[in-house]
Amino acid sequence: MLDIESLISDFPILDRKVNGQRLVYLDNAATTQKPMPVLMASRHYYEAVNSNIHRGTHFLARLATDAYENARKTVARHLHVLDPREIIFTSGATDSINLVAQSLARSGKIGVGDEILISTLEHHANIVPWQMLCEQTGAILRVVPCAEDGTIDEVAFHQLLGKQTKVLALVWISNSFGVAHPIHRLTAEAKKSGALVLIDAAQAAPHMTMDVPAIGADFLVFSGHKVYANTGIGVLWGRADVLDSLPPWRGGGEMIKEVTFEKTTYNELPFKFEAGTPNIEGAISLAAAFDYLDELGMDEIRQHEANLLEIAAQSLTDSVPGIHLYGPAERTCALSFGIEGIHHYDLGTLIDQMGVAVRTGHHCCQPLMARFGITGTVRASFGIYNTEKDVDALTSSVHKAVSMLR
Repeated sequence: MLDIESLISDFPILDRKVNGQRLVYLDNAATTQKPMPVLMASRHYYEAVNSNIHRGTHFLARLATDAYENARKTVARHLHVLDPREIIFTSGATDSINLVAQSLARSGKIGVGDEILISTLEHHANIVPWQMLCEQTGAILRVVPCAEDGTIDEVAFHQLLGKQTKVLALVWISNSFGVAHPIHRLTAEAKKSGALVLIDAAQAAPHMTMDVPAIGADFLVFSGHKVYANTGIGVLWGRADVLDSLPPWRGGGEMIKEVTFEKTTYNELPFKFEAGTPNIEGAISLAAAFDYLDELGMDEIRQHEANLLEIAAQSLTDSVPGIHLYGPAERTCALSFGIEGIHHYDLGTLIDQMGVAVRTGHHCCQPLMARFGITGTVRASFGIYNTEKDVDALTSSVHKAVSMLR
């Protein structure tokens, strides 16, 4: 069992006061706060290691290179990936998806009439890059609808999936409604049809154990800042044989073996996809974050957060008349809600004045909001440092805000 009170002391920012109130941070789906081991890893890099990597022969260059490549190994271990070459460092999940989409566009593997399959619950980052690929190649974007509780319509999924489907790009957990897709089952079906599968694990990575090879997908992406690491770092995992078959997207230093004005020979994995100076400190911070989470235990983290989510859903339902909770009864990480006659922005503004940080708006999921005939929701999302006191503060602040707005 997690010792939450002790754990909270690892996060200095939680000592802040907001409008004289204790900070209750419930915007973890947008970004997480950083524990001291991550902050110290970043500081140590700049104070004692800072150098560019791979090509230098001097002492600091060797230290920095070792730290960066050890970070790759740590990430691979956390994901249960045997080959660290399959770990590509990027700037985040968005960058990772764009890398895959643009590499596929350049590869010639996608052509006129081919289909890209996504779901209604996707973040814009898993919509727009595929729209761009379709514009470039003549492929067609197909969208699997969702049911009234936000879960994917599996009947429609099977109707849309076919030999013409070249890519299934699917979010694991919806950042808006906390819906967890049955990705293992859907991935298996897509692979039977011969499609490549990309899983957007930006919201899954902080909350659950990820045995990436067991999923059966070809690509998986996530962002470091959502798993208690720094901004500007992310990961693309890809099966080595698939990555080897794709051309690089960006050109520059490190991703080459030999350059002449007539021809360039590309480097091997993972360097083929890491052009230029990477976010060295970001990779190191990500490794520190995963070491921290692994020490706590991902199963314990998931159970703790699931318990808070269940308590919060029940507490809000019991205490706030007219509240509507979006998504299924079993949610992961995020609780989205609306109150009839009250704009989500007005509600969020008043909640903030009481020291409770939540997210309001469409959460980069405008097509999903349109599906439910709304412009946005209030979203409370939970992390490892949240407690039942935070749930009480959320419920109390929403109740007070509603009373003030009605």
